[in-house]
Amino acid sequence: MPLSDFPCDQYLERIGLVQPVEVSAECLRALHRAQLTSLPFENFDICLGRGVDVSAQGILAKLIGQRRGGYCFELNGLLLMALEAFGFEARALLGRVHLSGTPTGRSHQVSLVTLDKRQWLVDAGFGTNTPRAPIPLTPDTPLHIGDQTLRLVENARYGIMLQSLMGAQWVDLYSVDFTTVCEGDIQMANHFTSTWPGLHFTTSRMAALTTPEGQISLSDFTLKILRGDTTSEQLLPPGAAYLAALEEHFGIVLEASYEDLAPL
Repeated sequence: MPLSDFPCDQYLERIGLVQPVEVSAECLRALHRAQLTSLPFENFDICLGRGVDVSAQGILAKLIGQRRGGYCFELNGLLLMALEAFGFEARALLGRVHLSGTPTGRSHQVSLVTLDKRQWLVDAGFGTNTPRAPIPLTPDTPLHIGDQTLRLVENARYGIMLQSLMGAQWVDLYSVDFTTVCEGDIQMANHFTSTWPGLHFTTSRMAALTTPEGQISLSDFTLKILRGDTTSEQLLPPGAAYLAALEEHFGIVLEASYEDLAPL
């Protein structure tokens, strides 16, 4: 898609950002924060067997036209298009997820932004562990963002590793290298991630949305609401009440009945 065709005004309305956009670190943080608190991470099109269209037209139709959320290829795909349209120097990277202890293939999309000779890792689509702000590409420098403490460390095998401090332990989230990412790489990674049997995207229902107070997340039927230092948890009942909760907490309106969702 030509940059001139990106619907900048519709995007800004969708994320609720009213300030003028300029190419600056302050605006980079503002765009990231606004999208993160407006568009939920969610995998319900996978649960419905609809597949995930990561073309520019597909992402815009779903996330802006239908006012839905998505997962990394959609959320970070949209953010990358927006950054480029607003004049930022940005490109896609693909990363390996390390949360299970065993690295995956390159199945997570993020963006690399270069601004005033400084580079930033920008991610709006890693579920409950999504960084709450762009991360300066400065290894071994802990960054405190709300309830998160993150750092980047150099890894001889995988490039740069993003870690999160959980309790007293640094936990590997994902690694990125800086090789060129083509549209075909994203298409292949998206197809595998959204279709392979046994992956959590194809076996679980999930959603997450950062809020000014903390975060709301859903794992199958378990809804968690984090406000400051307090976490509440409830089980959602199946049926119409489940769909209503998706709309209430995440703004997700599914054009489907509860029975259309794939069994867990």
